[in-house]
Amino acid sequence: MRTNFLFLFLLINVCLRAQQILPEVERAKVVDEILEERFNVLLPALMDKTGIDMWIVISREYNEDPVIKTMLPATWLNARRRTILMFYRNKTKNSIEKLAVARYNVGESISSAWDKEKEPDQWKRLMQLIDERNPAKIGLNYSKDHNIADGLDKTDYDEFMANLPQKYKPRVSSAEKLAVGWIETRTEREMVIYNQLVDITHDIIAEAFSEKVITPGVTTTTEVEWWMRQKVTDLGLETWFHPTVDIQRTSEELVSHLYSFSGRPDDMVILPGDLLHCDFGIKYLRLNTDCQELAYVLKPEEKAAPAFLVNGLKDGNRVQDFLTNNMIAGRTGNEILAKSLSEAKAAGLRPSIYTHPLGLYGHSAGTTIGMWDSQGGVMKDDGENYPLNPNTVYAIELNTTITIPEWKRDIRIMLEEAGFFGNDGFRYVNGRQTELLLIPRIKEHQGN
Repeated sequence: MRTNFLFLFLLINVCLRAQQILPEVERAKVVDEILEERFNVLLPALMDKTGIDMWIVISREYNEDPVIKTMLPATWLNARRRTILMFYRNKTKNSIEKLAVARYNVGESISSAWDKEKEPDQWKRLMQLIDERNPAKIGLNYSKDHNIADGLDKTDYDEFMANLPQKYKPRVSSAEKLAVGWIETRTEREMVIYNQLVDITHDIIAEAFSEKVITPGVTTTTEVEWWMRQKVTDLGLETWFHPTVDIQRTSEELVSHLYSFSGRPDDMVILPGDLLHCDFGIKYLRLNTDCQELAYVLKPEEKAAPAFLVNGLKDGNRVQDFLTNNMIAGRTGNEILAKSLSEAKAAGLRPSIYTHPLGLYGHSAGTTIGMWDSQGGVMKDDGENYPLNPNTVYAIELNTTITIPEWKRDIRIMLEEAGFFGNDGFRYVNGRQTELLLIPRIKEHQGN
């Protein structure tokens, strides 16, 4: 079968060099096959779990609902005109209908159920389909707390409710838990791909933080950022945010965490003795990465990074461990955050945790485990009430502040790695940084 062939092809790619990127035509086949599996296997289970037997997703071209963007086939880059998708779950028959109230089939998975010549009014045809199925609960994408589940615009909501027969109006509810579940849940095949995607990310960072790209005293942080951006483009991939590279060194004072995001100086010349930090993520096969790693620029007389920086990275890894050990199914983001911070502080660390869901979006749907400016917890549903669920991916993003007497200052060890939470607990998708990258790399001399 072709599905098995492509799956084997991807597995082979994982075992080979990371930059062996699929051509566009093969990417499209993989995207559509994964989408079909998600519709036929994942979606019925999510609809049963949330008690919604009819899910209606409505979008107009160039104003797409974040959910519908993840449901379109590979050859559809946008919705067309007004695209209405209807998913109907008949649990008794163990069936799932995937219909489009649109002039066209939406790929091979979703069949057109509207003949405009027979019924010119799109809304009336939608109501006929609803009436024929008599759903118990109709889910629409509106949500106060989950932005990704709030994609139904006011015009389409008003039109829908104005056309909906009165007897069905009490059956309409928010589909936020279904929408979040759809966005956050990863399949086994997606996780095979994710491993390769994170490996590519690590490889690009390793090359960027090397003598191939950086000449101390000459190269600037901005030049490294644009090198990373160009590298992604040259590989035929995309970034979902512009890369950043920043420096901590002896002569710089530690500033607000916000400084790293909005006030970071451009074009700083990279010098020996600098601690470099990057924030970098890419998009491939509809999945996203988000990674922060550290590198040290060796001084001429050095053959290794200073012990205080090596130990600082170990402290960062310890904060990661406190967090991931507390990732237990059913706990909310705020509960995980509070327990992790408490334990890390009791161990003498100075942590800050701001971990977010990762997947079909970079800042994706699911439970939020802190924000950099909300270390007391996130006072909305995605962190306060929404639980950690299995088969989800997170950017394990955090830092710890350490004091360096040799530099007479504090610095932050800022780390971020993709992690998977499954039925067997937590694991990193493609490992994590436990050693500083060195610029230049130390080469072993052989022979006399």
